[in-house]
Amino acid sequence: MNKIKKLNKIRERRKMRVRARIKGTPEKPRLSIFKSNRYIYAQLIDDSVGKTLISASKTSSKDASASLGEAIGKKASEKGIKSAVFDRGDYKYHGRVKVIADVARKAGLKI
Repeated sequence: MNKIKKLNKIRERRKMRVRARIKGTPEKPRLSIFKSNRYIYAQLIDDSVGKTLISASKTSSKDASASLGEAIGKKASEKGIKSAVFDRGDYKYHGRVKVIADVARKAGLKI
């Protein structure tokens, strides 16, 4: 197995390990983060029906991540969602992922 396939397999296992412990409900949806090379995405997902309740995306920088966290927090409060479960996926909790969580908390979303 070459190195890239091995790293992808490790990332996939880490993501499944995190996801196995976290389930979103209509009252407390899962705040899922996805990063590409160009953009960063955040979604509030109800896992009981497999439906995305709220989504937002921005370009992939720390400043944009802060505005993304604020947008998610604002949209959640408009829909009456007060708390969520944070799903970092296969990413470490630092940098842009941490900024999104911190700013969403400041915007009123309890994580």
